[in-house]
Amino acid sequence: MSPPNYTEVTEFILLGLTEDPELQKILFIIFLLIYTITLVGNVGMIMLIHKSPRLHTPMYFFLSHLSFVDLCYSSNITPQMLVHFLSERKAISYAGCFIQCLSFIALVITEFYILASMAIDRYVAISSPLHYSTKMNQNVCLCLVIVPYIYGFLNGLSQSLLTFHLSFCGPNEINHFYCADPPLLLLSCSDVYVKKMAMFIVAGFTLLSSLLTILCSYVFIFAAILRIRSAEGRRKAFSTCGSHLTSVILFYGTLFCMYLRPPSEQSVEESKVIAVFYTFVSPMLNPLIYSLRNKDDVKDALRRIFGKIIHKRKSNTMATIS
Repeated sequence: MSPPNYTEVTEFILLGLTEDPELQKILFIIFLLIYTITLVGNVGMIMLIHKSPRLHTPMYFFLSHLSFVDLCYSSNITPQMLVHFLSERKAISYAGCFIQCLSFIALVITEFYILASMAIDRYVAISSPLHYSTKMNQNVCLCLVIVPYIYGFLNGLSQSLLTFHLSFCGPNEINHFYCADPPLLLLSCSDVYVKKMAMFIVAGFTLLSSLLTILCSYVFIFAAILRIRSAEGRRKAFSTCGSHLTSVILFYGTLFCMYLRPPSEQSVEESKVIAVFYTFVSPMLNPLIYSLRNKDDVKDALRRIFGKIIHKRKSNTMATIS
């Protein structure tokens, strides 16, 4: 029960990463640079895949959606965080906090299952290369993308409704740089048992089910690779999985540390550092990881696109002269 004399919270204050004004200016430059690289990398990857017919394959289809999700959840947090670095008052409205919380949970869960879909795609590509295009047809690919979006949104909505159904009648300072569930629960003056259980169940099920899908896929992938007779064939098969495995380890490792622990002052403080990795570092690195691991495909696509642009400009120039 809430205390009889209380003021209902209408906005929250985000304490951010630090209260040091000088350090905030330095962090502003660092995170602005990270966000710029994230925008350029992910938008560039999406545009490159869209414009290049040679990249219209299931693997790059999933990669374009991974880039889109990375772009969205980084943009969900970073712009406001950058503003707060230069502001004295770091407030976010009650409605804004709800939207940010919903979007973040929905997008993170969506990314879990898109990574799982990418693992399934790699399994089919390596174990059944002759039937790959048939098994991973357009309808299957769309299903493996649409279901994560719908499931992510429904979970984000249900979790956010549970959180904001609680009463907030005391302090309104969130010890984080965005509206995250664990620090919000510490501010509530309601009974948070149901919300905590729902959070642990959803987080546990999402992490374990998506990770189990990935692990099972890779067990079958490694078994299929070991059946390949040539060393060069095995090397090429392993190389197609390297970028995906790197993204999985980076993303899952940080989120396991954050969400599978009871909310406490110490865990929330530690979670801010962990959150930096999956909120800013992972979305920035994913396009670089996939570009470097698949550099021949990316270079060829870039060469063809720039070749078309140069050819078009030359044709326009000749038409103007004539």
